[in-house]
Amino acid sequence: MTPPAGAPALTRRTRIMLVFGAVVLVALLAGSRLLDYYVNWLWFGEVGFRGVFSTMVLTRIAQFAAVTVIFAGLVALTLAIAFRNRPVFVPVSGPEDPVARYRTVIIQRLRAFAIGVPLLVGVIAGLAAQGDWQVTQMFLHSTPFGTADPVFGMDIGFYAFQLPFYRWALDLMFVAVALCFVLSLITHYIFGGVRLTGRAGQVSVAARAQLAVIAGVFVLLKAVAYWLDRYTLLLSSDPNRVFSGASYTDLNAVLPAKIILLLISLICAALFFAAVFRHNLQLPSIAIALLVLSSVLVGAAWPAVLEQFVVKPNANEREALPIERNIEATRDAYGLTPQQVTYQDYSGRSDANPTAVRSDQATIPNLRLLDPSRLSKTFTQFEGRKNFYGFPEKLDIDRYKGRDGQVRDYVVAVRELDSNGLIGNQTDWINRRMVYTHGNGFVSAPANTVKGTLDEAGGQGGIPDFAAGEANIKVQQPRVYYGEKMAPGDYSIVGARDGERPREYDSDTEQHTYAGTGGVPIGNLITRSVFALYYGERNILFNGSINENSKILFNRDPSDRVQQVAPWLTLDGDPYPAVVGGRVQWIVDGYTTLENYPYAARTALEDATQDTLQGVRRLPNKTISYLRNSVKATVDAYDGTVTLYAFDENDPVLKTWTGVFPGSVKPKSEISPELESHFRYPEDQFKVQRELLTRYHVDSPGDFFSTTAFWDVPNDPTVGGAAQTRDSQPPYYVLAGVPRGDQQVGTRPDEVGFQLTSALVALNRPFLSAYVTVSSDPGSYGKITVLKLPTNNVQQTPGPEQMQAQFGNDTKAAQDLNLLRQGGQTTIDYGNLLTLPVAGGLLYVEPIYIERSNAAASFPQLARVMVSFGQKIGYAPRLDDALNQVFGPGAATAVPGGGVTTPASPGQPSQAAGGNTAPLPGELRGAVGGISDALNKLRAAQQSGDFAAQGQALSELDRAVKDFQSASSAAPQANAPAPAPAQPAPAPPAPGG
Repeated sequence: MTPPAGAPALTRRTRIMLVFGAVVLVALLAGSRLLDYYVNWLWFGEVGFRGVFSTMVLTRIAQFAAVTVIFAGLVALTLAIAFRNRPVFVPVSGPEDPVARYRTVIIQRLRAFAIGVPLLVGVIAGLAAQGDWQVTQMFLHSTPFGTADPVFGMDIGFYAFQLPFYRWALDLMFVAVALCFVLSLITHYIFGGVRLTGRAGQVSVAARAQLAVIAGVFVLLKAVAYWLDRYTLLLSSDPNRVFSGASYTDLNAVLPAKIILLLISLICAALFFAAVFRHNLQLPSIAIALLVLSSVLVGAAWPAVLEQFVVKPNANEREALPIERNIEATRDAYGLTPQQVTYQDYSGRSDANPTAVRSDQATIPNLRLLDPSRLSKTFTQFEGRKNFYGFPEKLDIDRYKGRDGQVRDYVVAVRELDSNGLIGNQTDWINRRMVYTHGNGFVSAPANTVKGTLDEAGGQGGIPDFAAGEANIKVQQPRVYYGEKMAPGDYSIVGARDGERPREYDSDTEQHTYAGTGGVPIGNLITRSVFALYYGERNILFNGSINENSKILFNRDPSDRVQQVAPWLTLDGDPYPAVVGGRVQWIVDGYTTLENYPYAARTALEDATQDTLQGVRRLPNKTISYLRNSVKATVDAYDGTVTLYAFDENDPVLKTWTGVFPGSVKPKSEISPELESHFRYPEDQFKVQRELLTRYHVDSPGDFFSTTAFWDVPNDPTVGGAAQTRDSQPPYYVLAGVPRGDQQVGTRPDEVGFQLTSALVALNRPFLSAYVTVSSDPGSYGKITVLKLPTNNVQQTPGPEQMQAQFGNDTKAAQDLNLLRQGGQTTIDYGNLLTLPVAGGLLYVEPIYIERSNAAASFPQLARVMVSFGQKIGYAPRLDDALNQVFGPGAATAVPGGGVTTPASPGQPSQAAGGNTAPLPGELRGAVGGISDALNKLRAAQQSGDFAAQGQALSELDRAVKDFQSASSAAPQANAPAPAPAQPAPAPPAPGG
């Protein structure tokens, strides 16, 4: 090839260097990808899911190859036809004609262009298409739903599995044909078939014929698109409409328009093909004009006129049938059918007396005082033990049998390795990767009791009773190599030579050598070299402690492990640990989702599941119209074993994916009863369902259209303005009595259930409209109960925000909380505000935590408990005292230990035992009197603004408290009930105020 004038000629050496550089670049890119594939191959072999990896890779390769061949073949055919039918003589406009130079270059390198251009286009298309392997596999293994859509009578499986593939393939063909048209036009222009000379230019007969055929094929594809658009109408969603699916206008204007446009497209395609035999462009011009005009008039104007003059004036009647279909489809798609949701009327009003409350042996004894989202630092302070151990930001709630054999809810967490806590020499590569390799311990505490009150033991009360939890839950293998605090790039190298001293830190007195089945062996030089390259760490290759028994543990987050082996699942954001068979198992809920369910409401998954809860993963930002918790997955905390169990075996989506990956999901029959007893109804699924229940509890299309009967998810009243995400109140797990409506109140009062609950309020109003709960117990799992409260103006029940406002307006509570803040040295944190049906009414319970400000070792302590029932509010350090304030003496005898496991604070005797209390010894009575006198002096000094007197009163109060503690330790405790604290003084006024 002769280079253009003025361009320097490439020497042979330069060409060789360019080729060599290109080869090296391709090798580096390919080598990096091959390295990733090999590491993944090893990891999938470790977890026993190599078949999943093979299927994904082979599907991608096959899809890449097929699309590459199709695109390359079409492009090659197009170029070949254009080149063979080029004009024999092409006039040259001058010596500087750039087209002539390009033509010369192409002819001189004809084979390179003929092969290179189609291959390049094909490879780019193949790389873009191989990422949609899931669409192809769902199409190939589609499973019928057994339910037909109400318009076309097609099975739902057609919309779920087949229609997405048809649309995907059609989009690819549109791109391919458009590329062929452009490349054909360029080729004809370069070789003179299309010239821009003259007023209208010149087009050769061959160029006109080829371009007309390609355009006709494109219009034929458009006709196919119109045919598929008919089905897509059932999936439509308009933000201006209150329902999803085909509307009256869609069915009566858009649907006929699609048929008309399809026929017009066929006519236009025929006109394009006819242009092959004509010597002018009149027919293609007529076809284009007809297609554009019909699209505007038939496809847009007609539906707009019908919508404006027929539908809108009578929309509630016109849209009644589509709304009915939308309600039914949404309930089917999200598991909200009448078989799964029970609605009951509940007045929410009760004049319950102490006897009625005392007889409640289901809810009252299990009132939860510990908020798992507030106690991470408390767990770390008392159970962290080492700087390199830690707990997740949000702890979990589960249930186990207590010492008395009764099931209780516990706050649970595992003591994990926190590599971010390593300091000093601990951050050395050997220590970081080979010594500090795992966490150790399953930590639990009963959720309905605390160890003492804040006013006891020098202010060290109000903490979880860890000893009670550990005494009831037996863990045979407490070591945690796989957990939530493992960073994505974290890895550990474990294993020692036979007879070699263990080197992994396990405790101050013991070391440990990993003996689990997890990890990829790196005993040979090849594997070590692979991981040295993968992590960019030469120590893996040269460290002498790595031996033939060594393994590398990586990808250690439970959710990440499940997501890798089941990429078709959407995972719940809150995995939780459970002790099953003496081993710690992470339980991860997996959802099967669809985007295409006819007439079902379309839900933005990320928006529907966001609330004020921190420390959980947020779901992906995608829109769904179908949701099932079809899979329960477990990950062993010691060896990382991943097990998938089919939980909803009737789910067609699950059946489809088990067809794609046979043997990857175990049947439900293999779930052990012990494991099943720890299954919780997943929070994210419940959040989506409660969001939909705010609308889809309505049966009447007219009421649905008017939205007057809609509900709403309340804002979380406990966070104020500090929330960093959506301010919706999160749902709460509770162990409580099974909720019953007005007609069933009092029946089976002792039936206890582990439930996930939420309050719902009226739309744009803070009054409580409903109480929603779903069971997590085997036998009734997934059964949703909705207690519907009156929403008329005569009888309204306060919602969470209103109740929080009432708590804040309580004079006694406000004064005491101001005193607890100690002039800004401590902060007050409100725990979860629980709403619970009790004795025909609604009981609100909220723990209040106190934490020192600006202290590195600060941690939340339960300081007070607030209770409300009806119009009464109780406020005390102990739960039983707060209940007695609301219901009267003797109401709280059902509360075990009064909510604490040690005697209460000084003051008045507790009535938790029905008022039968023994008299206090003389020294204790004197100490209590001293505390009372000091508090009275402090109150008087604060009211008068005498700061000197305040200081003296505080000193007297400190001495009196010490006297009380000394007397308490010397006095017999068997029959001496804990007195309640005296009335606290109001906070001192601000200087100058």
